[in-house]
Amino acid sequence: MSILLNIETATKNCSVSIAKEGKTILCKEIAEANFSHAEKLHVFIEEILNETNLTFKDLKAVAVSQGPGSYTGLRIGVSSAKGLCYALGLPLIAIDTLELLARRISIEEGVIIPMIDARRMEAYTSLFDKDYNKIRKTEAEVINEASYEEIKTAIHLVGDGIMKFKEVLTNDKFVYHHEVVFPSANEMSFLSYEKYKKSDFVDVAYFEPYYLKDFVLNR
Repeated sequence: MSILLNIETATKNCSVSIAKEGKTILCKEIAEANFSHAEKLHVFIEEILNETNLTFKDLKAVAVSQGPGSYTGLRIGVSSAKGLCYALGLPLIAIDTLELLARRISIEEGVIIPMIDARRMEAYTSLFDKDYNKIRKTEAEVINEASYEEIKTAIHLVGDGIMKFKEVLTNDKFVYHHEVVFPSANEMSFLSYEKYKKSDFVDVAYFEPYYLKDFVLNR
């Protein structure tokens, strides 16, 4: 029986799930503007284990959202995941944050562009087809009126970055999914289990979050 703990802290959403054989048993999360990850993360982990009558000894691996996203959020999530892996002797699984965000919607045609706010007119973006295959690399992208002109199909936009671009990306092909703001550990369950079955682990000692951009102190 494969019980996996999933941690997603790349955005303002502090999210934790526990999954059995790739299916979420329980997920706890809260999105707050002041980044309460340091206070909430370990509380959620303890609550989830208690409420599912599981212990740390039942875990087979820990999965963490690798970024891109908030420097602070990623640092807290990855540090916690690595600490658990060290203490419990468990493998560490890294999951693409933008894929998690893309998987929060289901489409029949077109493409999905998840957007995580990256300050000013930038967003962390990637491009996925309707089956969630990544068809363009992740990048910190400056968005303007000419962005995505080459794409002729419907473009589904998700994430906390999309609100900045409503007055910029106005073509009818853009579909705004305002209900999907942040990635969640709930969508990690399937992905982490698939990686677990293939022993697709990262080195606990050397793994670092995918910050993509250098940390800039807000003043």
